[in-house]
Amino acid sequence: MAETRKPAGGRIERIATFIRRCRGEPAVVQTLRATAAATIAYAVALWLSSEPAPLTAPLTALLVVQVTLYSTLTTGIRRVNSVVAGVLIASAFSVLVGLSWWSLGLIILASLAVGYTVRVGEFVPEVAISAMLVLGVTRVADTAWDRVLETLIGAVVGLLFNVLLPPVWVGSAGESLAGLSRRMRGLLLSMGEELSSPTTVETAAARLHEARRIDDDIAEVDAALRQAEDSLRLNPRVREGLLNRVVLRTGLDTLEICAVVLRVMARTMTDLAVQRREERLFPTEVGRALEELLAHVADALVSFAVLVTSQVSASAEAAERRLAGELASASAARERTAELLLDGVRRDPRHWQLHGALLTEIDRILDELDPGHRSRRLLEELDRGAREQREKHPRLDALRRRAEERKHRRTARH
Repeated sequence: MAETRKPAGGRIERIATFIRRCRGEPAVVQTLRATAAATIAYAVALWLSSEPAPLTAPLTALLVVQVTLYSTLTTGIRRVNSVVAGVLIASAFSVLVGLSWWSLGLIILASLAVGYTVRVGEFVPEVAISAMLVLGVTRVADTAWDRVLETLIGAVVGLLFNVLLPPVWVGSAGESLAGLSRRMRGLLLSMGEELSSPTTVETAAARLHEARRIDDDIAEVDAALRQAEDSLRLNPRVREGLLNRVVLRTGLDTLEICAVVLRVMARTMTDLAVQRREERLFPTEVGRALEELLAHVADALVSFAVLVTSQVSASAEAAERRLAGELASASAARERTAELLLDGVRRDPRHWQLHGALLTEIDRILDELDPGHRSRRLLEELDRGAREQREKHPRLDALRRRAEERKHRRTARH
């Protein structure tokens, strides 16, 4: 009996793990949300519309329900405007002309022009599509208003769906950020191992190519971060939206700067390999010291990413202590490495500029990861974000200030 229960428990555990993974996957969640919204919109349209198959409602809901509440609001308004504009154009044309090749071209031209005029963004073609669909039916007047009604139903259902169940994609953006730091860590460790062993120009060039490919990873993380930033806007589930956005964005900016420095470091090592084709890049002792230094820098990168993506204060404090420890170890290793490099340059001054450049590049990464530097950057970005919000919504800012003044007066009285 005990042997038969283990496989069942293992399957349940695998299923639970799969469900947790799917819950955090934007593509899976968005598929389920869009399907549910389109189905509900069709059911409501069957009840309210006179059309036997009101497919415009689920189509609108499918297009309106975006990944975030913010994009749903902006997309829903533009889509309703585009459909209503197309229906009105088709209604006007139906009174004057019928459907022919020249009237079809004329209505497409007029619809596209009106779409750009009313500024519906990416839904400009939808104006022409709506006009053609409405113009192509027999009962133009009835179908036009039914199509407007179905469009409104689909937009409202999609909007309510995101208002009641607004997604937050901070977790997936944090995972992307952590994955970027791990890839950078792997590259640093590989570069460190090559410093204490014979290295060919081809191997150094391969590391340089790998460092350049990190730009693609940064673009992917940036896309995930933009999605997370949109999910925090106007989201009732999030209380510190500005803080979360600034923490993630400044974290990515820091890793992006480190990636640039890492690419320059890989280029420095490639140049050194070209100059010393028949020799080691560094003596054994110096190479091992550099390997240890890069290992500490690599661990500091991962600790920094953990600090940026930590949502719980206790986890953030532990990550900050771990980062401080890694930076302290890296600084100590950096001083030992600098002394060894200086002694080596005194004995063999060839290519001293490349040695100094390598050490300078490591210093730049350590400076970017420094908690003090990050704190100053966070305060600057928070001040800038708060100032932009006040300038964008002056009336809300005035109301907030009045509420704070009243609260202070009541506190002073008591």
